[in-house]
Amino acid sequence: QVQIVESGGGLVQAGGSLRLSCAASGIDFTPELMGWYRQAPGNRREMVATISAGNNTMYADSVKGRFTVSRDSGKNTVYLQMINLEPDDTALYLCVVSILRMPRWGQGTQVTVSS
Repeated sequence: QVQIVESGGGLVQAGGSLRLSCAASGIDFTPELMGWYRQAPGNRREMVATISAGNNTMYADSVKGRFTVSRDSGKNTVYLQMINLEPDDTALYLCVVSILRMPRWGQGTQVTVSS
């Protein structure tokens, strides 16, 4: 059974940093894509950053230069390093793991940035 578990969220002041982690277990194939989405109350879920099995990355324009996505394929783990956090970054951050082109989602970890 596939399990996806995020960690690392919390409350931080504007300008601060956080590092999110997401570990996928119970999978038999290397995920072709791993990454992060976020959803704030009343807003649609939006892509934050993704990384392919070949380490190609994509970022939302709003986080370029501040967030860095990376993965440890041996551990089926993806990370999101976030610096210079802004109040608009406040959201539930959800990990997505694509296995055989089927996305699997974690429950999310809350990030709250105070001004």
